[in-house]
Amino acid sequence: MVNQVFVEISILIAIAAAISVFMRILRQPLIIGYILSGILVGPAVFNLINNTNTIEMLGKFGIVLLLFIVGLGLNPKTIKELGKASFITGVGEVIIATLVGFIIVRCFGFDIVSSVYISLGLALSSTIVILKLLSDKKEQNRLHGRITIGFLLVQDIIATIALLVSAASAKGGLEPLDVILLIGKGSLLMLAIYVVSLYVLKPLSSFLSRSQELLFLFALAWGLGIAMLFFKLGFSLEVGALFAGVSLASMAYSQDIASRLRPLRDFFIVVFFVSLGASLEIGFIGQLWWQAGLLSTFVLVGNPIIVMSILGMLGYKKRTSFKTAIAVGQVSEFSLILVLLGASNNQLSHSGVALVTIVALITFALSSYQIIYSDKIYKFLEKYLSLFERKKTNPDHNHNEHYGGIIFGYKKGGLEFARSFSKLHIKCLIIDHDPDVIDEVSRLGYDHLYGDVTSLDLLEDVNVSTVKSVISTITDQDTTEFIVRYVVSVNPRALIICSADSALNAVRLYELGATYVMMPHTIGTEKISNFIAKHGLAKSEFKTFRDKHLIYINNSIDEIPEKKHRRLGRLVIEKMSGIAKHQNKK
Repeated sequence: MVNQVFVEISILIAIAAAISVFMRILRQPLIIGYILSGILVGPAVFNLINNTNTIEMLGKFGIVLLLFIVGLGLNPKTIKELGKASFITGVGEVIIATLVGFIIVRCFGFDIVSSVYISLGLALSSTIVILKLLSDKKEQNRLHGRITIGFLLVQDIIATIALLVSAASAKGGLEPLDVILLIGKGSLLMLAIYVVSLYVLKPLSSFLSRSQELLFLFALAWGLGIAMLFFKLGFSLEVGALFAGVSLASMAYSQDIASRLRPLRDFFIVVFFVSLGASLEIGFIGQLWWQAGLLSTFVLVGNPIIVMSILGMLGYKKRTSFKTAIAVGQVSEFSLILVLLGASNNQLSHSGVALVTIVALITFALSSYQIIYSDKIYKFLEKYLSLFERKKTNPDHNHNEHYGGIIFGYKKGGLEFARSFSKLHIKCLIIDHDPDVIDEVSRLGYDHLYGDVTSLDLLEDVNVSTVKSVISTITDQDTTEFIVRYVVSVNPRALIICSADSALNAVRLYELGATYVMMPHTIGTEKISNFIAKHGLAKSEFKTFRDKHLIYINNSIDEIPEKKHRRLGRLVIEKMSGIAKHQNKK
């Protein structure tokens, strides 16, 4: 049995990988490739999967990890700021879309109860699809991304209530006392999580972060454990996982946890989408194609229009409203659970389940294009979207922190640079991988982040592409070269100051694009930081320092033992000096 499961998962991953390569060549969303893989391995085509329960269970892990990571990026202050918009949008969209969907489905000949199940399923949007694509586009921390995450949480709570009502209806109804008990249990659980995270986990953060393996294991246990507690108390795993992440979001190591969990999440998410494709029943497509097409159009176009209208009335600008609304054009995974529960209660026919499943697969695929190409679609439709914008709008503030400078490493001069930024009234962020350093920086009141500077996820999360300057006091050459390459690729205008322990290493860093390289026995950290405090962050101001340093390095080349390295160093210096002379002539 175990070997059979292993074989099936191996086949599943192999097919998904092959189709994903093909989709990448065609520049199509990978989610579509995953769903197509599921259709191929499922009963609709080759019927290669027999242990469907195991596959679905692995998919659940992906959902929980995805929501947990999203929660890690949600500061409680932001939730408070956007709570009103998220609540009104989430509730309003579900009510309006359910009413409109109910009318359409009734016209198809379904009875009242079946129409309620199907229309509510059409009103809910997929947390998994939306968050996966927003994460891929690095938009989950932008204003529209945060509003989207907020109203998805509201929809998940509504879906949880709907599942409870459906289960209770099969037993004769839901008593008011059951509702009160559910609300009470949820409130007590959230309070307990808050108390534990504040008074237990925060004091332990330094201890946990000393070992990467321990931190990873703790984060996994916390996320899965809290999700399980919510599930046992009658809520969904998704809601529990999100709250588990939010409870750790304000801690210094939250971003490091998120970056380490992402590869694990991606594996399980692939399994989830493949299992979704495997659930398709081909036999019903011929009977329901036109109903599925009409309902898919309603979900892809109607739901976004409803969301845009609500956000427009709340005073948001048309771009934010559109970017938020375009994400909701698909059916939720909760919808599939809801209709399956309705069928098990004999309240919904198999054709109703098949109809929602087909609409889910169609909208999953097409909404992926809507989200990925949302900027291009907005430019095309911009002149027509003023209808959804009030004359007086709220400023669309992005609630991300905007830093003028990022300092990698603290011990060897980072404090002097932080003080220089403070004198210039420039907000800076200090990133270090030492828990003791993070504690010290926290006591001094500087913004800080615990994490591995070679993690691309971390660099993308702190938005290096928008900063004016990047300072690295790290002496490891490979790490420094990685930082310089990344900054030059995403933000070539940024001032880049870094460290090297030899003339040859300094030459390499200059060749990669560093603005100035600090070395022992030359211009030191304190002098450079004082220069920044006096002259600012303009790259042109560093020309004098740079020219003096090139002269120093040129005089030091003879000390390099390897002849080929001496020749390389001189060639680089000649090239850089030639560029400098050319620029001076201009």
